[in-house]
Amino acid sequence: MSVAVSASIATDHLMRFPGKFADVLLADQLDHVSLSFLVDDLQIRRGGVAGNIAYAMGLLKQRPLLVGAVGADFAEYRQWLENSGVDCSAVHVSAKAHTARFVCTTDEAMAQIASFYPGAMSEARDIDIAAVAAAHEVDLVLVGANDPEAMVAHTRQAKAQGIPYAADPSQQLARLDGEQATELVDGAAYLFTNKYEWALLLQKTGLTETEIAAKVGIRVTTLGSEGVLVVDADGTEVRVGVVPETAKVDPTGVGDGFRAGFLTAHRAGLSLERAAQLGSLIAVLVLETTGTQEWTLDTDDALERLTKAYGSDAADDLASLL
Repeated sequence: MSVAVSASIATDHLMRFPGKFADVLLADQLDHVSLSFLVDDLQIRRGGVAGNIAYAMGLLKQRPLLVGAVGADFAEYRQWLENSGVDCSAVHVSAKAHTARFVCTTDEAMAQIASFYPGAMSEARDIDIAAVAAAHEVDLVLVGANDPEAMVAHTRQAKAQGIPYAADPSQQLARLDGEQATELVDGAAYLFTNKYEWALLLQKTGLTETEIAAKVGIRVTTLGSEGVLVVDADGTEVRVGVVPETAKVDPTGVGDGFRAGFLTAHRAGLSLERAAQLGSLIAVLVLETTGTQEWTLDTDDALERLTKAYGSDAADDLASLL
């Protein structure tokens, strides 16, 4: 059985600004801001939420099913993912649009300014999860940031088929209205957000923390340098710290890496604590690399870092997944 990862597939254009945005953004002038940042470099990388999560799960010896819409320019990217253990047979190829583009500039404080061109992603709404599930052995659908109509449709389709799903609205929370956000959450086996997205979700839906808890199975809130908070269906809280980084290179895709590690470990029958620990390891590997799919997994190094961060028992429990 596999995870169907339904979310964006994109090419990332990543640039670095040798300063701080905070030093040039004037609070009293934001109504008519007009700025151009001279950047140091440009990296063009493979990305998108679905691509990033699927790539990471592939390296973790899983066989994730990629579900999304791309352009005819996807051929090289497809080969890359397939070589990394990803099943791309459910990807829809547009006849008229390019694969989505993510353009992001990161400053020296790891703050980011970005824009996203959806392109072929808008056709993801035409993919039917019921048809995908009929053709593949799927036991979980991750509904991540994607065309908003696709997110709602795939959530409804997963529910109708009785397939457990993970709600991961992330960057698209800003585009979703309260009713849509509530529909994504209601019935989710997992709910993933970061700290800011959690606050935004509460605001968008008008629901309290208790009311959302009653609608989801497991709530996972990443807290940046403070680690992660996991809340089980019975209200039990698990807090896990980060794996210390060797360098902060690029935060793009860190959350995607966490999700891949968390789901891989938890679906393997390990505890929420162990799942969060594996997620944190994958997250730091992404953080230490330019590009969201340029990192690699060295088993010996991974076990050493897990041992230093969480102890030998954690490393032993997670060893079979590395």
